[in-house]
Amino acid sequence: MEKHERQTGSSVTISQRHAIHLNLHESSIVAPFVPSASGSVKIQPGSFAPVRIRRIESRTIARIRMTSHHDAVPDLFAAPLEEKSGDAPLAERMRPARFEDFVGQEEITAPDRPLRRAIETDRLSSVIFWGPPGSGKTTLAHLIAGHTKAHFVSFSAVTSGVPELRAIIKAAEQRRTLHDQRTILFVDEIHRFNKAQQDAFLPHVERGTVILVGATTENPSFEVISPLLSRSLVVVLKPLSDQALGQVLDRALMDSERGLGKWNVQFTQEARQRLIGFGNGDARALLTSLEFVVTQTPGGPDGARLIDRPALELALGKQALRYDKSGEEHYNVISAFIKSLRDSDPDGALYWLARMLEAGEDPKFIARRMVIFASEDIGNADPLAIVVAMSVAQAVQFVGLPEAQITLAQGTTYLASRPKDNASYVGLLEALQDAKTHGNLGVPLHLRNAVTALMKGLGYGQGYRYVHDDPQSQAEQTHFPAPLNGRRYYRPKNQP
Repeated sequence: MEKHERQTGSSVTISQRHAIHLNLHESSIVAPFVPSASGSVKIQPGSFAPVRIRRIESRTIARIRMTSHHDAVPDLFAAPLEEKSGDAPLAERMRPARFEDFVGQEEITAPDRPLRRAIETDRLSSVIFWGPPGSGKTTLAHLIAGHTKAHFVSFSAVTSGVPELRAIIKAAEQRRTLHDQRTILFVDEIHRFNKAQQDAFLPHVERGTVILVGATTENPSFEVISPLLSRSLVVVLKPLSDQALGQVLDRALMDSERGLGKWNVQFTQEARQRLIGFGNGDARALLTSLEFVVTQTPGGPDGARLIDRPALELALGKQALRYDKSGEEHYNVISAFIKSLRDSDPDGALYWLARMLEAGEDPKFIARRMVIFASEDIGNADPLAIVVAMSVAQAVQFVGLPEAQITLAQGTTYLASRPKDNASYVGLLEALQDAKTHGNLGVPLHLRNAVTALMKGLGYGQGYRYVHDDPQSQAEQTHFPAPLNGRRYYRPKNQP
């Protein structure tokens, strides 16, 4: 009888027609098959879990999984919490490891909040984090992993499926039986599982085999099955405010160990606000953009990197050329045509129309520009202008050249002769600027539609006044996020 020694001194003896399987979770050792005269199986010395002998029909190997302490048990699918590598993206390096550094979600992570107390006391039940990208869902999962004594397993619905889940569940059952240790299963992008796949979680969440921590950017009322939803607490995360993004930005710029503190970066106030607006409530997008801008901006003689608005827009590609030189005359002529319409000069407009037609310009391109002009420059000063422009575009498609030239001329003179009001266009530009500057401000709860019991319980639609029943609400009810209350974008010229 031959023995195959591990470095620890444990020995294994196996018969000719059997193999040993030990269902523990340490690294495997593999020994070549060795016949035994006695036909017996012996393992000595050491302490092992119960051994299951499986009959096999051919020569094979013995795969033995061993462990000495359950606290050192790594799960096959677990994501180890390692020190952040200097090669990792800035957003990953700056991921908060303490609640004190986690900003923007104080309503759920303040010291007196139930969720934080549950995490810090290691009494968490199944929970689903619902929020937009970069709002802190994965960071909360990391904080849970740092506080819990349970075994933490990270699992992505994007890259894994039900077979991997079954393996995790099996390991969790063994861990609970052998070591009385709970398992927390973090499922990122849980909404990517279809309804049937989500059913696979149910019995194990019900029995407590795993504590489910899900993360989703989609409304769980629609994307998570009701039985699973009823067994989980839903925690809603908001897009980060500009103030919170500013804190994330400043911390990254000052941190010399994990952040960009060694780069000596200085932002102008305008560039700083623009970058925060570019983040749009998403801390990951902000830090990714920050890292790119800083690394692509050359340093000055003193090594400092001064980032102003032009440098920011250059790095982020905001000033890409719209046209190449070969098309310059093409756009010069259409510009002259539009400006003639805007200045109510039908004669000039007809000339530039003739120039384009004579040069072989596509009449559909001209018609499209007329449709745009009708809304941009005439607007509600003459609501029929858009109707006429659309009729011209349809006639061009239906008739074709050369007769379509007549229709284009009629539309040109009509548009040039009508009163002008660009209030709708100007109002849109102002609203777009606010949208870019302030990012995804939350929709006030009274304007949201409560289509599920969960949403109603969260306050959706509460306090909304129906104007047909309450005419006074038209003047008294706000329709803006709080930071924009009182804004006025639409100022038609025929009104004060």
